[in-house]
Amino acid sequence: MSRLAVLRHDVPASLVVFLVAVPLSLGIALASGAPIVAGLIAAVVGGVVAGALGGSPLQVSGPAAGLTVIMAETIATFGWAVTCLITVLAGALQVLLGLSRIARAALAISPAIVHGMLAGIGVTIVLGQLHVVLGGKAQSSALENIAELPAQVVAHHDAAAVIGLLTIVILVVWPRLPAAVRKVPGPLAAIAAATVISLVAGMTLPRVELPGDLLQIRFAPQLPGDGWTDVVLAAVTIALIASVESLLSAVAVDKLHTGPRANLDRELVGQGAANLVSGALGGLPVTGVIVRSSTNVAAGAKTRASAILHGVWVLVFVVALAGLIGNIPLAALAGLLVHVGVKLVNPGHLRQVLRHGDLALYLVTLAGVVVFDLLTGVLAGIVLAVVLMLRRTVWSGVHAERDGDEWRVVVEGVLTFLSVPRLSKVLGAVPPGTVVTLELVADYLDHAAFESLSSWQQAHERAGGTVVVDEVGHPWFGNGKEGTPTLRRTAAAGAVPRWPAPWSDWQAVDVRLPGQRTHRGATEFQRRAAPLLKETLSGLADGQRPHTLFITCGDSRIVPNLITTSGPGDLFTVRNIGNLVPPAQADPSMNAAVEYAVGVLHVREIVVCGHSSCGAMGALADGPPAGTALEGWLRHAEPSLRRGGPVTLGGELPAREPDRLALHNVLQQLDHLRAYPLVAEAEARGELLLTGLYFDVGAAQVYLSDPAAGAFWRRGRRSPHIVGDPTRTWCAPGAGD
Repeated sequence: MSRLAVLRHDVPASLVVFLVAVPLSLGIALASGAPIVAGLIAAVVGGVVAGALGGSPLQVSGPAAGLTVIMAETIATFGWAVTCLITVLAGALQVLLGLSRIARAALAISPAIVHGMLAGIGVTIVLGQLHVVLGGKAQSSALENIAELPAQVVAHHDAAAVIGLLTIVILVVWPRLPAAVRKVPGPLAAIAAATVISLVAGMTLPRVELPGDLLQIRFAPQLPGDGWTDVVLAAVTIALIASVESLLSAVAVDKLHTGPRANLDRELVGQGAANLVSGALGGLPVTGVIVRSSTNVAAGAKTRASAILHGVWVLVFVVALAGLIGNIPLAALAGLLVHVGVKLVNPGHLRQVLRHGDLALYLVTLAGVVVFDLLTGVLAGIVLAVVLMLRRTVWSGVHAERDGDEWRVVVEGVLTFLSVPRLSKVLGAVPPGTVVTLELVADYLDHAAFESLSSWQQAHERAGGTVVVDEVGHPWFGNGKEGTPTLRRTAAAGAVPRWPAPWSDWQAVDVRLPGQRTHRGATEFQRRAAPLLKETLSGLADGQRPHTLFITCGDSRIVPNLITTSGPGDLFTVRNIGNLVPPAQADPSMNAAVEYAVGVLHVREIVVCGHSSCGAMGALADGPPAGTALEGWLRHAEPSLRRGGPVTLGGELPAREPDRLALHNVLQQLDHLRAYPLVAEAEARGELLLTGLYFDVGAAQVYLSDPAAGAFWRRGRRSPHIVGDPTRTWCAPGAGD
């Protein structure tokens, strides 16, 4: 980018970021218990070094609120000089991590843990700095701050409390002010207003203390006398937390602009180099900071020059205007930190965590950070995440349900030895001697689970029962009775899902290209369904072998393969208005279809399927429009009007007349079919079964006919009048059942 573009975009942006960075850096140093100037040093180094060497061009680095808790503990434990050494060691470790190209591994940490960590830091900052705002002193732990807070609230409040609360009020109100006013950053305005008011009112308050000559600062790192193990552990902790925060911030910044994407490995090297320099000069640890970075992008920055220049402005300001900094009340900085801490508990993050079902991770991490420390909280979150991942990985749902006189045992998920106790309990509750359908929707079946299922199957059949194995997906248990399991997922990969369903809701709701839904659907089929169905369809390439002639209405809501769980090659389908079967002489098309299905294809079943809310039945009940083709066609349904006696659906009469007529119509069309010579002969030989079907569209329920009882029943709720094997699977996918 040209120098003119840098002047036009990056210089103004750097000035805005600089105005935000100065008060935040001072406040973070105060909350960490470090020398105030250490925050400014980190701001300068973060801007210049990390800005020049990092891999995220628009990210702005400096001291971060996310490290205040652990830095306060580190300084209290080791002292400031040794803490500077720890910062140097942490920077060196970050450089090594960046050079080893493992930066992306940090992104494996669940966002719920990161959000919980930030929220825990925010709560800890608020609990500590509220004491300072109210004119007291922060305690050494969050629990002590909580215990002492009620007494602090009711205690006498001096001028410090007024200034602290005034700062918070300004920060809360600032975003609601006119845009022209908001061009001045809120933190700068709040600190400036609080400082001016305290000076004009002549308030005696603790204020920022800086060394007399900032250019003569000497904070050289100091080697510890002993305890190197603790020093190294502290350095590793700071390095890891700073790295995670910087990398996540870089990823977030990438979402805010359309420029070059971040090189995370290079960013980690840049952050490490900045910490090496910052620690050596007596500054706080440096991280990428999302508050400053988002401000940088919003202000129009285009290159890394903005981040570098913001560091230069901080240095110039500190050297030239150190006297102004010395006038800032500590209570004002504490108020700023309370506001920052509250914003770290982001309701948007909480809603996002709730949507993904990770609230437990968020709360455990937050509680761990507040009650113990940042590292413990993060580790607790990671441990819980691993436990939940293992639980989800090995989850299996096992339950048994009665299905008329039969039983159905449904097993879903990953079935391993951990599930065997539950599996044995459910299987043990199935009565001996019954017909059981074992429905397996298993992603994996290990040895222990296989043995448990196989042993139970053999024992149940020895006791006179029947076990029908119904596997959906990979056939892990396909040869269970023979004791030969499927050992590898690749060996089971040849199975085509029973319901590939090459459609989804997007076809029904997408209105962007209403005239091209068929085109889009064909594309979706090619991409997703075709690879799954290729092997099945290749076996049907030379001819069809359907087991069922399926006669149904032309209504678009009726999808025969869907409601019968069947696939390619299973159904020979004929559709017309009202699912009618005219006499053979009256409709050559239907006559040809029946003759071909029964005489040539030798189907073993004919199904007539009616449905609720049928427009043809409504027209038949009300009288079709005179002189129309529909009137002529519906003459074939007039015998349905003359049928006597009620026909029930699930034991009850439908409320609407067209639905009651639709039930009669299904039975009447079955009678019409029996008038076809080929059908009558095949049925008499026992080679053909005629079945009535009714689909309740609104309830998504399929009912089978029982002509002897004048009723339709759901599968598993059939009357004993129905002839045939009660365990037979009707309209099942694939021939040979």
